[in-house]
Amino acid sequence: LQLQASGGGLVQPGGSLRLSCAASGFTLDYYAIGWFRQAPGKEREGISCISSDGSTNYADSLKGRFTISRNAAKNTVDLQMNSLKPEDAAVYYCASEDSPDCSGGAMAHWGKGTQVTVSS
Repeated sequence: LQLQASGGGLVQPGGSLRLSCAASGFTLDYYAIGWFRQAPGKEREGISCISSDGSTNYADSLKGRFTISRNAAKNTVDLQMNSLKPEDAAVYYCASEDSPDCSGGAMAHWGKGTQVTVSS
């Protein structure tokens, strides 16, 4: 399974970005997909996960600003990020479980990350 995160870039505080997680060679719909981020000098942080049935969960600190969704037509899982803050700057990664449900355990497959910079 190969995953690739894209859509990162430079955005001003208060702005929005939409990240996409694309898959090669398999259908994302069958797997739980999570988004994570890691800022320099900090531990990797879980952001959100979407199960195969569409159920979602979020880190409490990010609820209301970030939204995870599936785009079956494009075979992607997207992360809409609004009201971005400088502390949201990080490398963002997507990952999949080998199951349809978000278990909260270790992810099985990781993609290369995409850099998000929030600065004026």
